[in-house]
Amino acid sequence: MKKVLSAIKPYLRWIILGLTLFFLAKTLKDNWEQVLEIRISYSGWVSLGAALILTTMAHVWSGVVWFWIIKEFHKKVNLRWAIRVYLLTNIAKYLPGNIWHFYGRINATKKVGVPVETAILSVLIEPLLMAAAALAVALVGSTQESLFLQVLCFGIVIFSLHPRILNPVIKYLVKIKLKVSKSDLEPATELKLERYLIKPFLGEICFVLIRGSGFLFTILAFNSVELNHVLLIFSAFSLAWLLGLVVPGAPGGVGVFEATALALLEHKFSSGIVLSAVAFYRLISVLAETFAAGLAWLEQKSQN
Repeated sequence: MKKVLSAIKPYLRWIILGLTLFFLAKTLKDNWEQVLEIRISYSGWVSLGAALILTTMAHVWSGVVWFWIIKEFHKKVNLRWAIRVYLLTNIAKYLPGNIWHFYGRINATKKVGVPVETAILSVLIEPLLMAAAALAVALVGSTQESLFLQVLCFGIVIFSLHPRILNPVIKYLVKIKLKVSKSDLEPATELKLERYLIKPFLGEICFVLIRGSGFLFTILAFNSVELNHVLLIFSAFSLAWLLGLVVPGAPGGVGVFEATALALLEHKFSSGIVLSAVAFYRLISVLAETFAAGLAWLEQKSQN
């Protein structure tokens, strides 16, 4: 069995990406007529513009949260520097391997005098907090009737952020995620989290909510949304975004996010509307990341 898994592992990311793209292509083929019938009104374009602004703001805010994570370890870095580095490296996540944005941030952090241990720890904790925040929002926004089950699941998420739980995860990620340059990035001492990162976790929840708002405005561009469906949209977005973050083989969550959002929302909205919304939201996300990186590059040039 181990030999079979070892043989499949190098191709796993391509298998997952291929299956998700096949699912999307088939859904698009089956609902092509609905998609063609959709028209975007003037108010719809305004909603898409709002979605672009919100998504850009979310990426900038994420840079602020990364700054908070570094500060938790009593390292002095400049806020503008942290946001600039975060935005400039963010688009590298679309490169094969899905690690180059981490690598860029580690190198940039080392150059300003932050120990490599802290640099590695900061880029490992950030996606873990993002995942926990997305899961928390998905649970709170779910339509389950059992409040007890939601509270229990949320408690499990909070408990999972305790240093005793996170430290073994971080140690494991050091081994499998950062093999790109062992001689340059090898930590001199064992990486260890010493306290509960409440402020960064709350910051990541805000990040998920801002991005979810961008997705909500994208849907509003194509269809009206009843008030009782808003929590469902946030929950579906958070879960879809979470799977796009953690599932291997999809740089930037491409394909996985779209397929999951479609599966979760097509029972409340027509498939044509959901397809159009996820397609436009992917475009908005890429444009927002590119625009934010461009602003960061201009800001960097102005400093030189």
